[in-house]
Amino acid sequence: MSADGIAESRMSLWSSVLSLFASSGTLVCCALPALLVALGAGAALSSLVSVFPQVVWLSEHKEGVFALAGVAMVASGALQWRNRNAPCPTDPALRHACLRTRKLSRRAYGVSALVYLVGGWFAFIQPWLGGLAGT
Repeated sequence: MSADGIAESRMSLWSSVLSLFASSGTLVCCALPALLVALGAGAALSSLVSVFPQVVWLSEHKEGVFALAGVAMVASGALQWRNRNAPCPTDPALRHACLRTRKLSRRAYGVSALVYLVGGWFAFIQPWLGGLAGT
């Protein structure tokens, strides 16, 4: 750990941003198509797929997408936990920047966890519940 904690705060922020991007892939692969179909916007979904055919690949490999996002979330959470009590500089301006970065990092991690859960709901839970209702 560095003496002033700034490097740890930056690392924690960047890991939270990485986990946010990784978990947003779960929305693109699973939640967005399900939402469009549920709203009766199948034509919009087909237009989206024709413009971005990678959406189909993400949907076909959703287990890998979720595993990769989960690893990023665990790594980011571990860094958040490890740096929760890291020292901040004694200079008031630097201390404020350190605390603000720490708070922003926690918020980014919270948003990425929410995105991951919503994507997981639409990828795994909702189809399972739909299969139960059909039987």
